Amino acid sequence: MKRLLIFPMMVGLALWSACSSKTPTASSVEEVESESQEAKRLLQGIWVDDDTEEVSFKVVGDTIFYPDTVSQPTCFKVVRDSLVLGSIGTKYPIVKQSPHVFWFKNQNGDLVKLQKSDDPVHAFAFVQDKPKVLTYTEVVKTDSVVLYNGQRYHWYIAINPTKYKVHATSYNDDGVEVDNVYYDNIMHVSIFNGRQKLFSTDFKKQLFGSKIPERFLSQAVLSNMEYDTVDSRGFHFVATICIPDGAACYKAEILISFDGQVTTTLIEF
Repeated sequence: MKRLLIFPMMVGLALWSACSSKTPTASSVEEVESESQEAKRLLQGIWVDDDTEEVSFKVVGDTIFYPDTVSQPTCFKVVRDSLVLGSIGTKYPIVKQSPHVFWFKNQNGDLVKLQKSDDPVHAFAFVQDKPKVLTYTEVVKTDSVVLYNGQRYHWYIAINPTKYKVHATSYNDDGVEVDNVYYDNIMHVSIFNGRQKLFSTDFKKQLFGSKIPERFLSQAVLSNMEYDTVDSRGFHFVATICIPDGAACYKAEILISFDGQVTTTLIEF
């Protein structure tokens, strides 16, 4: 679907409140005074792509909402013929605006043509029971028994979803900056030799902080953990660290020695 921006509804309301409750600073007074309330009034409603008629966003008050379930709503202003989004104040030049027409230039300078919708069907695009999170929603456990040098070993992996929010910035099909929210995971790994516990610990994405660029890691989640093999060095597991809903991922080997020492190595990007 061609879209503009998106976020969970509850977060959107919070952002809306935060936007409208900020105390104006001296530098912001001039911008508030130059803000066009008439242009904001004209933007109220649901807007669709002029060519495809796919829903792009909905404007309610000072906030833009999106039909996608992972992108957040964002506050906006119209200042000096520019659409200004979010607290950072990213600006998009407005080319044409009327009660039913809104044209602006996106991040790449392309012209985006929208028309206001009066079709009640388009409202259903914003009916969402809860945010769609592209990570696990419940604990997922896997385990198996492996034999090595006549010894029987039992390994366990538990993927635990958390409430740790990860904010990932991207650009949608219209070239507009989108801030998406996901939830990170914690991976628990245990290894037993009979009843003897050889290893048991939780892994977080911060383990790879020295090997993965900080900017990537801050927007990524620890999305998976899999058992690979066992050899003379120990037990090999593969962790996947990805920016959700995108093509960018790192894979790293986690080597757990027989005495419980952990070594990590990047094996794929």
